[in-house]
Amino acid sequence: MATVLSRALKLPGKKSPDLGEYDPLTQADSDESEDDLVLNLQKNGGLKNGKSTLEEVQDPDSEVEVEVTKQRLSESAPDGYPAEATGSLEQKAASSLMPYLRTAVFLLTMVISMILVLVCAFLIPCPPRDLHNTWNRNLGQEAGGVLFPLELSDVNGDGLPDILLSFTALMNASVLGVSRPSVTVMALSGMNGSTLWSSHIPEETRSVQCKGLTLTAPAEPGCLVTGTSKFLSLLQASSGKTVWTLNPAHLPSGTLAAPAVMLPDLDGDKVGDLVVLAIGETQPDLCFILVSGKTGNPLGGPVKYSINGEGKLIGPQAHITSQGAIYILFGFGNVQAVALRDLFAQARNRDSFPPVLQREEPEWEKRRSVNLSELIDIYSGGVEFLQMVTASDTNCSDLLITTKHNLTLLRGEDLEPRWNLELQDIHSQPAPGYFNADQTLDFMVQAQSNDNVKKMLVVDGKSGLPVWSYDLPCHMQESDALSVMTLEKKSVFLFWADEMQPALQNLEPGPRNKRPGLHHLYLLHPTFPTLLLDLTNVTDTVTASAIGINDLQKDAFYITMTTSLTSENQPGLLLVSKLGLRWAMLAQSRMVPLMETTPKISRGEVRRFLSRLKFIDFPHKF
Repeated sequence: MATVLSRALKLPGKKSPDLGEYDPLTQADSDESEDDLVLNLQKNGGLKNGKSTLEEVQDPDSEVEVEVTKQRLSESAPDGYPAEATGSLEQKAASSLMPYLRTAVFLLTMVISMILVLVCAFLIPCPPRDLHNTWNRNLGQEAGGVLFPLELSDVNGDGLPDILLSFTALMNASVLGVSRPSVTVMALSGMNGSTLWSSHIPEETRSVQCKGLTLTAPAEPGCLVTGTSKFLSLLQASSGKTVWTLNPAHLPSGTLAAPAVMLPDLDGDKVGDLVVLAIGETQPDLCFILVSGKTGNPLGGPVKYSINGEGKLIGPQAHITSQGAIYILFGFGNVQAVALRDLFAQARNRDSFPPVLQREEPEWEKRRSVNLSELIDIYSGGVEFLQMVTASDTNCSDLLITTKHNLTLLRGEDLEPRWNLELQDIHSQPAPGYFNADQTLDFMVQAQSNDNVKKMLVVDGKSGLPVWSYDLPCHMQESDALSVMTLEKKSVFLFWADEMQPALQNLEPGPRNKRPGLHHLYLLHPTFPTLLLDLTNVTDTVTASAIGINDLQKDAFYITMTTSLTSENQPGLLLVSKLGLRWAMLAQSRMVPLMETTPKISRGEVRRFLSRLKFIDFPHKF
């Protein structure tokens, strides 16, 4: 009875492997429907561990479905191959093609990249490199006449400033038997010194101005040439061809006294205009003439003044005040000013002004004379040089006035002195630059100490006190010091002097040959105020010099124009030279200590510092 009850209570389930009975605890895990079985057969290809899954199915109720599944599987598989084997072969075939496809795509990408590189190399020009750190160009003829300060401007569009100069060829004149020598304006490549263009003009040249010129469209820059008599002409900077020339008939009784001054647009043609100063031949009268920058024709008649003064001609220069008023500064041994709006009113004989002349400067107008003269007195007494210096605390330039015995800085807003420094025998124009870290322009000044010795000073632009000075031997004629700014907003100063005394010669071992009449170019960096760098030397007379900037390489170069020594009263050959500053500092410079320092400054320390220098153009205009 117990056995019968036990069998009656037995739940349906999986048979026990030992007893051949169903196990109720595993029923949920093994209970599969017939539909799931068919799906599993289709999914697994009907094979499991080398045996057909159908053989393991013992339920007789599913025989029909199993037969249908077998029939479908036999139809879908090729003869002699199971379904799983067929899918495996297809996957292997596909996977075997992938490496070839990847290789083909990689090679195709490489070929396309190489083609693009070659196309760019041939079609897109690379910026030229300044490979010529130094070169010398002998013009091969005797040169004389008035030599103006060199003008550096990129006229061929290669990104490197070129050199514009003018000279008088006396040798050709004597050979050809002409009564007047040939005057040439020439542009030399800043890259290698080759001639870019040359143009002949009828008289000696007083100046060539290219930088900051607004007389032509930006696509075709120009250069303004001012002669020593009646010649004023605008040339194309790229070719030297004449754009326009001022008719000499507009200067019947006078000659051009100074280079032309650039002005804003006065006649509404969207091109900047000019003002020129002419002086009479037999009297101290002078006149201003406004000239159209587009056509070269006068904008009205001449405006005449009679002024008092003796000494060197100062200016003319244009000054813009903090209120936007424009004044023209000029004088003979002194500095006077006239409002541009007054010149315009008298030249055009009308009281209406263009928008650029609508403003006045009250602080300047207060300085008019008691008789309400149009001239404003700025400074009197032996003025040698006048410079516009951009101030750091205002939008108006200050005025630096140099006389033989003092240096004075006037505020551009109200013309009150910022400071005054008394010196003895100043004989050249101060060179502005940054010597200390107060972001105010300082000035290197050359003063004659005694016979054949000159004192070099750096004057602090904020206080007017000397911050560096040294006496150097010098037999050279007056030559201006120059400066060039570095990326750290400090300037290096360059000047000419004779060879230093043997006790203060370079730190490098070995003898140094001394040659009489040898002039040396020295460099002073404010980081090392106790030593100079001797960059190069010449025996010829230095007549002009300038510094250019290579923006691409953040380098600078020094241009020198010299004339060779010849017999008395005979001009020498003209030589133009270029010296790369970074190359000169690292390759051929010699250290000249000015005093003993503790610890001593090593050559390696200086070289490491100089190798990191980068030069940039001045952000300010003077």
